[in-house]
Amino acid sequence: MKALVLSESLAAARARLAEALQDAGRPVSGARLLAVSKTKPAALIREAWHLGQRDFGENYVQEALDKQAELADLDDIVWHFIGPLQSNKTRAVAEHFAWVHSLDREKIAQRLNDQRPAGLGPLNVCLQVNISDEPSKSGVLLAELPALAEAVLAMPALRLRGLMAIPAPAEDREAQRVPFARLREALAALQERFPDAPLDTLSMGMTADLEAAVVEGATLVRLGTAIFGERAARQESP
Repeated sequence: MKALVLSESLAAARARLAEALQDAGRPVSGARLLAVSKTKPAALIREAWHLGQRDFGENYVQEALDKQAELADLDDIVWHFIGPLQSNKTRAVAEHFAWVHSLDREKIAQRLNDQRPAGLGPLNVCLQVNISDEPSKSGVLLAELPALAEAVLAMPALRLRGLMAIPAPAEDREAQRVPFARLREALAALQERFPDAPLDTLSMGMTADLEAAVVEGATLVRLGTAIFGERAARQESP
């Protein structure tokens, strides 16, 4: 994708988010774009940065580390890890990311906590919820969410910010809203249970269901295809 096309697609994504927020009766600052840049070259991320984008989401640790090294001069870029996280990759994520959206196990949380460099401050984390109860999908079940949240809140090198989910696909807007509403309600329950925690984030909504997510309170919307175009297939391990 050339810079001119990227400028158009990024502007369109921003306009789409702004319109969705307006339609939902929410302030334009109520949600921000997380540009999902997995499989995209560092040069394209740099172009997006020059266009004002700061938050970027990556799924593959080594690919992300290579890009981070190439873009090290962009000191205000914010890296989010949004993919499945394996035990042998936690140190790299703890050392090189500002956010993790896909935390769903206490074991992984403990490793991130223990491996987070003190000089970086706490790592912002979202708990990934298997909101549609899909056997093949990662995420903590709603019934197990309070216990995991309590464990993470006790870890000083982690800052629990909220919840993330990738619901099962649905074509109808109303059907799309159902799991997002469930996630919003789950966050509200955690906010009531842990009133001193900085629980302010709902990472939900992608290219196909942005509007439904925004209506239900999304604060971070993960857009990849809408900004960067179709992705190439990837076979490597995360």
